[in-house]
Amino acid sequence: MAPPPSTAVPPLVGLLVRIVTLVCLLVSIVVLVTTSYTDTTGDEVSKLKFSDFYAYRYLLSASVVGLAYSFLQTALTVLLVTTGNRIGADSMLLFDFYADKVISYVVATGAAAGFGLSVDLKRLLNAVDTSELNTFLHKAEAAASLCLLAFVLTALSSIFSSLSLPKRVQ
Repeated sequence: MAPPPSTAVPPLVGLLVRIVTLVCLLVSIVVLVTTSYTDTTGDEVSKLKFSDFYAYRYLLSASVVGLAYSFLQTALTVLLVTTGNRIGADSMLLFDFYADKVISYVVATGAAAGFGLSVDLKRLLNAVDTSELNTFLHKAEAAASLCLLAFVLTALSSIFSSLSLPKRVQ
């Protein structure tokens, strides 16, 4: 009788998912950090930055944590693809399995916080119709959207790590 087919995902597919996750989180961070709004009504000049809001700071923190983890996993996956084996491969399977899940939840909550604040601010500032303020909110939403895409990709990586787990643990 033939052995059952392998359910493990090819390392190159895992590498591609990790790289796209890394890029999404990096672009999300850059967009969020460069988001600002300057109001020059009358003699008073006020500047609004992403760091003035706790939810956007949490979005940044979640993106940075996700970026650091994605960078580590991308480097380890590159090592796996180029050499054919990974440092401590058997002992790292459980780490990959659980860490992918934890990081995906952190990234998802960061995206949710960013979207939630953007929606609330749009509703509150509906009476104030300035294109610069809308640009500020659209950039913040773009950063949250990229973070959400990174969550989906990290969740996909989590599925890949769970598929490779039973094969190695036997």
